Amino acid sequence: MDDTFLDDLDATALAARIRAGGLSASEVVDAAIARITDRDAALHAVIAEQFDAARDEARGPLPDGPFAGVPFLVKGLGAQVAGMATTRGSRLWTDDLAAADSTAVARFRAAGLIVLGLTNTPELGKNGTTEPVAHGPTHNPWRPGCSPGGSSGGSAAAVAGGYVPVAHGNDGGGSIRIPAAACGLFGLKPSRARVPNTPTLDGFAYPMGCTGALTRTVRDSAALLDVVAGPSVGDPFAAPTPTRRYVDEVGAPPGRLRVAYTDRTAAGERVDDELVAAVARMAALLEGLGHHVEETAFTYDLERQRNIMAVVMGVSGAAQIDRRLEQLGRPLADDDIEPFTRMMYDMAQGRTALDYYRALQDIEALAREVGAAFEGFDVLLTPTLAMPVPDHGYADTTRPETMAGAARFSAFTGIFNVTGQPAASVPCGLDGRGLPIGVQLVGRYGAEDLLIRLASQIEAAAPWPRVAPWPPPAPAQGAPRTS
Repeated sequence: MDDTFLDDLDATALAARIRAGGLSASEVVDAAIARITDRDAALHAVIAEQFDAARDEARGPLPDGPFAGVPFLVKGLGAQVAGMATTRGSRLWTDDLAAADSTAVARFRAAGLIVLGLTNTPELGKNGTTEPVAHGPTHNPWRPGCSPGGSSGGSAAAVAGGYVPVAHGNDGGGSIRIPAAACGLFGLKPSRARVPNTPTLDGFAYPMGCTGALTRTVRDSAALLDVVAGPSVGDPFAAPTPTRRYVDEVGAPPGRLRVAYTDRTAAGERVDDELVAAVARMAALLEGLGHHVEETAFTYDLERQRNIMAVVMGVSGAAQIDRRLEQLGRPLADDDIEPFTRMMYDMAQGRTALDYYRALQDIEALAREVGAAFEGFDVLLTPTLAMPVPDHGYADTTRPETMAGAARFSAFTGIFNVTGQPAASVPCGLDGRGLPIGVQLVGRYGAEDLLIRLASQIEAAAPWPRVAPWPPPAPAQGAPRTS
């Protein structure tokens, strides 16, 4: 069977082909299942499948949605697929079967997407790479043995590896943007409260954790955001209503924007030369497109941000573990969770209600501080990662002493989960090892429309490869490369 359409067509074009009768949904789903069967031994992106149910769905009447018949994968964290176990990358949840779809998954299905299975993720999403003990490591399709990023690393590897054109992801500190950069994809983190997380209950970790997707094209991200956005009953927040569909922003002129750029972290650290060069290339491209571009020293209260993430995300993770143990009716066993997760869990036990409340206040204060900086420009350009894509083992959750360097994954991304601003990783070439480089575009709160217009302008001017070459090169050898 000729399956090259899985490489040549994005989800929007694939759905159009199915509507026109050029392909059937069954043909497309069967091709995607064959790709997973053939390739996942090398990449290990998919941790659970429901192939028979997907085939049945493809043969039946399809919803009248924009993605009718397109195969899809759901991240095994922060979402539920009825009848499947959302393991969260953890041995503690291996048999936690969902009784119903979460709101986002139900909306994806209503748009016609057909769920084939679940993708790999680090335990509780607490790492910028995807190497959980429960499921084993996911490999980067551009070079096995290297990280695909995290925590939506399984979804990114599946899309870049040619399994499906789009896959679900979520982002609490960079978890869409980091794997998008590592795997050469477009990854948009929506504004805070743009997409509901129902029925997950994570307190104020939810406004930092945003649901979205890993895609090969800007228009797929825009169209997926259209189908999944909008508040759910009882949501504590609601993002501003867009003036029109996000997909209508694709190709729309962005106007002459004020773009500020930096290649230094908030701590003043200059990143790897190849990343500096990528930012310079994108800055030059934007200037050539008519935008006003200037360098900035983008700084903020870094210690406040680090404390927010440690307290709010740490306590949220501990609460998830405690709720699971209550369901199981037993205490925590030594092999339930990984050593790094256990360290975070133990630290959270020492947090007080006052610590948590102060961290919530700091979210507001830091959002105001950073938001004020955006009064001087429309878009901020940065590297997505503060380092080249590392080899497996760089941040090893079984050895917590290695996790200090994991902050380099999110040095440019995590702040915008705190502030709630939309941000996207855009592919910007390959490094010397043939691994993708991504740059980040950040807009004001609620300005996904502007980011989509700008990203689609970049895509038209400097298109990127849709998928990684297959078969991939031999796995990387030697010690992890991190600089």
